[in-house]
Amino acid sequence: MSYTDNTEVAQYIQGQRSTGTGTRTQPVYNPATGAVARQVRLGNVQDVDAAVASAKAAFPKWSDTPPIRRARVMFKFLELLNLRKDELAHMITAEHGKVFTDAQGEVARGIDIVEFSCGIPQLLKGDFTDQVSTGIDNWTLRQPLGVVAGITPFNFPVMVPMWMFPVAIAAGNTFILKPSPTDPSPSLFIADLLKQAGLPDGVFNVVQGDKEAVDALLVHPDVKAVSFVGSTPIANYIYETGAHHGKRVQALGGAKNHMVVMPDADVDQVVDALIGAGYGSAGERCMAISVAVLVGDVADKVIPKLLERTKTLKVLNGTNLAAEMGPIVTAAAHARISGYIEQGIKEGATLLADGRGFDGAKAGDGCGEGFWLGGTLFDNVTPDMKIYKEEIFGPVLGCMRVPDFGTAVQLINDHEFGNGVACFTRDGNVAREFARRIQVGMVGINVPIPVPMAWHGFGGWKKSLFGDMHAYGEEGVRFYTKQKSIMQRWPESIAKGAEFVMPTAK
Repeated sequence: MSYTDNTEVAQYIQGQRSTGTGTRTQPVYNPATGAVARQVRLGNVQDVDAAVASAKAAFPKWSDTPPIRRARVMFKFLELLNLRKDELAHMITAEHGKVFTDAQGEVARGIDIVEFSCGIPQLLKGDFTDQVSTGIDNWTLRQPLGVVAGITPFNFPVMVPMWMFPVAIAAGNTFILKPSPTDPSPSLFIADLLKQAGLPDGVFNVVQGDKEAVDALLVHPDVKAVSFVGSTPIANYIYETGAHHGKRVQALGGAKNHMVVMPDADVDQVVDALIGAGYGSAGERCMAISVAVLVGDVADKVIPKLLERTKTLKVLNGTNLAAEMGPIVTAAAHARISGYIEQGIKEGATLLADGRGFDGAKAGDGCGEGFWLGGTLFDNVTPDMKIYKEEIFGPVLGCMRVPDFGTAVQLINDHEFGNGVACFTRDGNVAREFARRIQVGMVGINVPIPVPMAWHGFGGWKKSLFGDMHAYGEEGVRFYTKQKSIMQRWPESIAKGAEFVMPTAK
């Protein structure tokens, strides 16, 4: 695959790239320089129809392919990914802006899911009960749903799609990916690798686009399930619309992740954790720590060191291997985050470090017009403030001071989001009580970003998840399959005469 500036990014349908029938385009920027690097052609309803038709036609043969043969395709895809992973990482940095080493980590976490999906023959095994009743056996099996779709965000253009399509495809479904138009190029690179791995045409399709393409997928009668990751308002919309049209929906929404720091915590470890989890990927992670909950007198120990580190963050072009933080993804996101900073000041939070004054020219040659912010740090944030209630999705870290552990737990449990949370302490009882009592889906004890590994599954609680099943892992296998229960007996064991009562074990 060639990847050069000015390449138009379009659709991938029936095993080949296609401009489709849509006439609208959207610029794809290099966030570090602010320059338009290429255009993405936005798919329309007709393009979605074509992709669904392709996937529907491919489904009977692919679903009938033995799981071990589907796994062999995934093994080959895994091999190709490992050979080309740095190319994918460079694409992420070029269109998202995150630093190259972070992009490498994103690709690695996606590869973990592909490795997990290679075990699909074992994962699809059902249960069997011999002689469940006289002369009757009962067993269960899991079968694919059909055509399924994934709608994915800009912040992880490789990892989040890989939360979805490897498991879905390995389970026997056919898949349509609708990636973010902000950084669309990795989706086509992935499609090329899947074809090289031997995936039949039509099993994996890509439709670039915006709301028009999303709505077309949500109402299409042949799309059986939709997976989504993004903001809470859109997740709610996806869930309600998809469910209304009879689809299985898994919609992961927003977050406001807290990190509780107990007085006995190691202060240097805490500062390291907050800097990395708060400002890594410019805070554009659904698992970023955006609130430090400082218990007792620990705030007076943590904040001076945290401020010093925030002011000395290495904010550079993501291609520079010394970079700790890159640019904001778009000018619109930059303006939104800047607005939150101004709102925090108006609401009375103490602004310790203001990232709005960062000079992009310092990030590297040609970066003067890029979408740059430095790390921003607030103290004395309170629960009534907008910067506490809402997801900022940028390099803005707020510090809250609370008197005790119980207040910290209640604060977090009262928040409408429940995606990720962390607690730093040396006390085993505090750690145990925190893990048990906190109303959040993913919990870290001295782990600032507790993203589960591939075989455990990812998902939050409350308004961070709409739907019943988490992403990837065995939860993902359940989401992309339906259970069938079979009861069987043979004529020789059937008593004569009609039966008019509910069957029971006998």
